[in-house]
Amino acid sequence: MTALRTQARGITLPKIVFGTSGLGGMPDTYGYDVDEDRALDTIRAVLALPDGMLDTSRNYGTGRSEARIGKAVAGLGGWPAGRLLSTKLDRHNETGRFDAAQARRSIEESLAALGVDRVDILHLHDPEYAADLDEVTRKGGALDTLVALRDEGLARAIGLAAGRVDVMMPILADWDFDCLVTHNRMTLVNRNAEPMLDFAAARGIAVLNAAPYAGGMLAKGAANARYVYQEPTEEMRAPVRRVEAACARFGVPPGAAALQFSVRDPRIAATICGVTRPVRVQETLDWAAFPIPEELWAELETLPFETHDPEATREYKLG
Repeated sequence: MTALRTQARGITLPKIVFGTSGLGGMPDTYGYDVDEDRALDTIRAVLALPDGMLDTSRNYGTGRSEARIGKAVAGLGGWPAGRLLSTKLDRHNETGRFDAAQARRSIEESLAALGVDRVDILHLHDPEYAADLDEVTRKGGALDTLVALRDEGLARAIGLAAGRVDVMMPILADWDFDCLVTHNRMTLVNRNAEPMLDFAAARGIAVLNAAPYAGGMLAKGAANARYVYQEPTEEMRAPVRRVEAACARFGVPPGAAALQFSVRDPRIAATICGVTRPVRVQETLDWAAFPIPEELWAELETLPFETHDPEATREYKLG
């Protein structure tokens, strides 16, 4: 396993982290809803793992994701020893405000909802959607508050979790982060985040690569799934169909190849996979261990991939 850059903080990431955005019920994003009972069962399945780690956010499902985690944890009698938890400082979900006061309000609401006194990792989330990026980056702004929260012991480590690489890179250069989260931008079909991964490796920043299935399509199939939370065009489906065809020749589930593409990259410390059913937890672990011949990897490496921002045309919604 790959440790976070600062060993003194004592955190070692599992190779697979389980994302919980869908567990908050976000039909605008995923095209389906998730009820509370199913969410609670899924959370309990992750926390039953000896190295289970949940990644959430104040804005996932406008608070429902954290609330459901908190309910599951209360039912277990408290946060189970040995498991890890990360959440995020978020802008105000209506006004886009993201100053120091909003950042502190976000963590206070998170801790209350989750029923914990602190989190292992706290990320600043989606600064590209702030009403005013200066509120985030200025002296005494949300980023300075993030550092202060770590110093106060409310988080053991801090990170930056966002989409647009052009927004992330200047921030990563100017602040001292332990880790970062990128999503949908380092997959079998899109490598938009590649320069950022190289930068992080040089700086000793641990990378958590989220959404290795490109929002679901590489796991569920080009014919039926969304691509990076959008209704796909045939142009979007085409590279996934090529991956499916290659995997079919070797009897490998495309989801296993998509997951292991991330897991096997030495620049990536952990891969975040969203799950919304208990059965998907074990399926993810099975895919991570699925035997994939080197001949398939060689063929996959010859396939073309995109480098543009895959979410450039996405209409972002919190639900």
